Amino acid sequence: MRLVNDERRAMDLRSTPVHLGLGSRAKPVEGFSWAPEVLRAYSDAVAADGAEGRMVMIFDGEGPGDHGESHPGGDELVVCLSGSVTVTREVDGVPDRVPLGPGEAVINPAGVWHVVDMEGPSSLLSVTATLGTDHRPRTDTRPRTDTRASGRAGTPGPEEAP
Repeated sequence: MRLVNDERRAMDLRSTPVHLGLGSRAKPVEGFSWAPEVLRAYSDAVAADGAEGRMVMIFDGEGPGDHGESHPGGDELVVCLSGSVTVTREVDGVPDRVPLGPGEAVINPAGVWHVVDMEGPSSLLSVTATLGTDHRPRTDTRPRTDTRASGRAGTPGPEEAP
């Protein structure tokens, strides 16, 4: 993993995230993966940016998310690019479900636990404050198939709330 200082070619945000750092600098993160040693190397490489650093990445997938996460260093922006996505945030112990369609976005406040479910093939863009990010296994992985709450496929109704 290395931060590229002078990238002059197109990159795929699915495999090469971009780090936004101090001084309004944008640096591709070449060789990025979710392996613990790569995450440590990334954290070390951007430590000087502190809570101001952000990672920009595109995720493709479908189905319920397998983990929850929290970003105590700052807010996270999640943008649905295609498909249908539901972001469930834990607010005062109560699930707050936000369904998103293409072009819609939600902000996950700093420190709020959240999980993302992709209803069928979907794609999202995230701008994440990575400093101090924490993950935990998801305990509720029921498929989200009820369409009664919002009329948007994949959105759970209130009777499904844990």
